[in-house]
Amino acid sequence: MTKMFIAGVLALVVGPLCVSVQALTIEITEGQETGMPIAVVPFQFQGQQRPSEDIRQIVSANLYRSGRFLSLAPDNFLRHPTSHDQVRFRDWRLIKAEALVIGRVKQVNDGYEVSFRLYDVYKQKQLAGYIFTVGSGSREIRQIAHRISDYIYEALTGVPGVFDTQIAYVTTEGSGNNKLYQLKVAQSDGHHDQTVLETSYPVLSPAWAPDGKHLAYVSFGDDKRGATIWLQNLYCQNCKREKLLEERVSSPAWSPDGRRLAVTLYRNGNSDIYIIEISTRRLRRLTKHPGIDTEASWSPNGRHLVFTSNRSGRPQIYRISAAGGRAERLTKVGRENLNASYSPDGKQLVMVTKQGNKYQIGVFYVDSRELEILTDPSAVESPTFSPNGAMIMFATQKGGKGVLVAVSADGERQNILRVHQGEVREPAWSSRKQ
Repeated sequence: MTKMFIAGVLALVVGPLCVSVQALTIEITEGQETGMPIAVVPFQFQGQQRPSEDIRQIVSANLYRSGRFLSLAPDNFLRHPTSHDQVRFRDWRLIKAEALVIGRVKQVNDGYEVSFRLYDVYKQKQLAGYIFTVGSGSREIRQIAHRISDYIYEALTGVPGVFDTQIAYVTTEGSGNNKLYQLKVAQSDGHHDQTVLETSYPVLSPAWAPDGKHLAYVSFGDDKRGATIWLQNLYCQNCKREKLLEERVSSPAWSPDGRRLAVTLYRNGNSDIYIIEISTRRLRRLTKHPGIDTEASWSPNGRHLVFTSNRSGRPQIYRISAAGGRAERLTKVGRENLNASYSPDGKQLVMVTKQGNKYQIGVFYVDSRELEILTDPSAVESPTFSPNGAMIMFATQKGGKGVLVAVSADGERQNILRVHQGEVREPAWSSRKQ
């Protein structure tokens, strides 16, 4: 329940983010063939040098991964329109497409002009259409594809998309004394990862600030005093990482306004939840109990926090006012419940739950106090909602190796994110657009 470390000699690298082409690959392993049928037509290209990325393929894969759409295969398309006057809605009704996306990519100067249009097939109406200018780099092109996916997702569902966001995670390679840990950030689909920290000792609990520019995480320093929380500005080339406190602290969680962190602080052999003001480093104790209180998470409105505690004998989820006071036990179903965090609307909690002898991912409804099991029993940890609440990402084991899993919030579609070498764990999803 708590994460303990023994201090030692540290080898680490912190500085400007180092970029690689791709650290994670996605496998769609489970899923019902349900959702709105959508046809994404190959984008017409004009120019001499084609982009290094296929925008149509990225958009189609994004929409399918969300669990809300069924991407139709281009082989079944009767036509390949690239402009409004070429669209014949009857052709798309024949293959049962409910939405249609067409687009163009035109080479201009040192980059490309990318345009797309989204149609409601049955209403025969254009729902969205935009033109972008983008550089020729793979990262920039993928980002535009993610942004197009977000426009389409929101136009068809009424909910903002999250494809043009970032995730943070920890990778491990090697074994024993040769083990290497890396804290990374990447696009939401795992492409274009950047290394924030490289160390020979464990890294845990990355947490995004609401501004999407800062990460808090648990790691060692170079003074052999043990693990504590560090802050890193991801967009400042000359900024060094900053130690939060000269004490043993873990499980950082940002307040919605970005001014405070809820943390687990270990004092006198006990752990409690404290709140730290970032600007002043002023500490305020929130829980006072001889049991273990840890893994705090803020409600979206900042009024409450939930946390894990064994004060009832086994780990369960409790809620407390951000101003302090008496803690209320929320979960009463399941042998153990831990590592909870709120959905963006504050109506649900995603958590790790132990119903029998194994752990699963569960969604807890705050008002009804009902717990819905989302995954099969396995070794799971670190669940986190996507910024729109439509997906949940967590870490687990597949084939004896650590992987990340992104599952639609209804459990209907599941994607596995693997690293080419080593293992991956500790996911955190940023709410800020890239």
